Amino acid sequence: MLKFKNGALDLVKIGKKNLRQVKRNYSKAKLFEEIIKNREGQISSDSAIVIRTGHAQEVSNNDLFIVNDHISEKQVCWGPKINILDMLRYETFINRLLSYMLNKSLYVQNCHVGSENSYQVPIRVVTENAWHSLFARNMFFPINNQQDPENYEPAFTVVHVPNFQSIPEIDGTYSQTAIIINMTHKVVIICGSCYSGNIRQAVFTMINYLMPHDIFPVQCAASMTFSEDVALFIGREGAGKTALAIDSQSIFIGDHAHGWTADGIFTYENGIYARVFGIDDENSPEINACSKKFGTILENASIDLESRHIDLFDSDLTMNTRASFTNTCLPHSSSKGKYAHPKNIFFVTCDSLGVLPPIIRISTEQAILGLLASFSSTFVKSDLGEVKPLLDFCFGKLALTDPPHVYAEKLHKKIKDHNIACWAINTGWSGRPYGEIDRIPIKYSRAAVRAVMAGDLENVDFETDSIFQYRIPKSCPGIPEKFLNPRNQADNITEYELRANRLVAEFIKDFSKYDNQIPKELTGMLISLLPFEDRMDYSNLGFSM
Repeated sequence: MLKFKNGALDLVKIGKKNLRQVKRNYSKAKLFEEIIKNREGQISSDSAIVIRTGHAQEVSNNDLFIVNDHISEKQVCWGPKINILDMLRYETFINRLLSYMLNKSLYVQNCHVGSENSYQVPIRVVTENAWHSLFARNMFFPINNQQDPENYEPAFTVVHVPNFQSIPEIDGTYSQTAIIINMTHKVVIICGSCYSGNIRQAVFTMINYLMPHDIFPVQCAASMTFSEDVALFIGREGAGKTALAIDSQSIFIGDHAHGWTADGIFTYENGIYARVFGIDDENSPEINACSKKFGTILENASIDLESRHIDLFDSDLTMNTRASFTNTCLPHSSSKGKYAHPKNIFFVTCDSLGVLPPIIRISTEQAILGLLASFSSTFVKSDLGEVKPLLDFCFGKLALTDPPHVYAEKLHKKIKDHNIACWAINTGWSGRPYGEIDRIPIKYSRAAVRAVMAGDLENVDFETDSIFQYRIPKSCPGIPEKFLNPRNQADNITEYELRANRLVAEFIKDFSKYDNQIPKELTGMLISLLPFEDRMDYSNLGFSM
């Protein structure tokens, strides 16, 4: 029989009957001891903990399910990219889970989400492994010296049991991995995957649902100048938003998710979950230093079994090597509760087609389209080790529960009300596609951000792109002038135009998915940016990437 307390699934009472031991609110040092004792990971020569996530090496967006009940029916926009689980399937699943948990030892971290006291949300993270408990302690705000932890009442609970697997034919899922959200029970169950990014994404989904409606949830990194001018970096995982927000010439605010109120912004998280594949002291000195500290978790990093040295350039396991550590590990980070409205917003993308410039000025309308598209190239590795880029548009896959137009309208209002400058940064390839030239050096991307935040681009000349209609600066401190416009880097202008028009066609194809979800006035504003009637089907030309 399921137990409920204030409407939530009461795992404390369940645990007293079914569990062997509950290891509650263990400190960083105690969790390190548990990780080693349980043989969950290895200690690097620099004292970080190195773990493996097995087959799961990225967020399982396609395995996210929301239970269809009287709350979710009213609260969730049931679009084509949201998986529905009926209540009967859920009850079967949860009862199998409770049987699995019988006589198990679990780790519990009581935390809160949100740096601003007025909007803090208490959560509980229950994990099967000690290192996932350390991840929760790194990423969220731990509650230290809790007087009566058994009477702690979280707004919701995350239960992470990677060794328990979903059975698709019984549970109605797609694979052994499942992230199941029940808004009535206020619980998220994650099974069949050790990848800790699923914990962060699940928390973000629930926070979006629980936060007051007047708060705009933004999946972004944030930083500010030393004079406290705030910048947001909106983009997909792996595009480089965290690397750009962490800079010696700025103060870091937050890594992944923020709330935007009528008074300004606040960060949801206390930690960083950075992609560290290929980093070194030259291109990311701050993140590289944090990857070597006690308390840091290195996911899927290559380690020498004798010397215990780490090789962050080894892609045999994955190119999505991750490091989890607290914000306080950085030399320049802020612990304030709230911050001013941003002065600049950067949309960060990684373009493998080589079409987009390193830095562009975009209009408010183009910023809205950028949010809805959430375009970035992703990379998949074949069984033969060949890396292939894919063009991916994934706003509908993100951890958001309202209709797309709600977020678009909120962003539109914020930009207009606070006169925010909007920019796009391409951290991928420019001029020629992936495989033909090197990726844009991160020093150029950082130079672009620094120039914007210092006001150095306010008085430079811009040229308007004939296809995308964005504005390209003709000069930018720290970036060679010939590198600013990708046409200058292209070997063949006609071939470049084909690639550019292919990207526009992909935007149009993705945008058409929202035909029935976006109000006509918003559609009319955005459709002028995408000249549908002038575009042909480029797949018929035999041109591919």
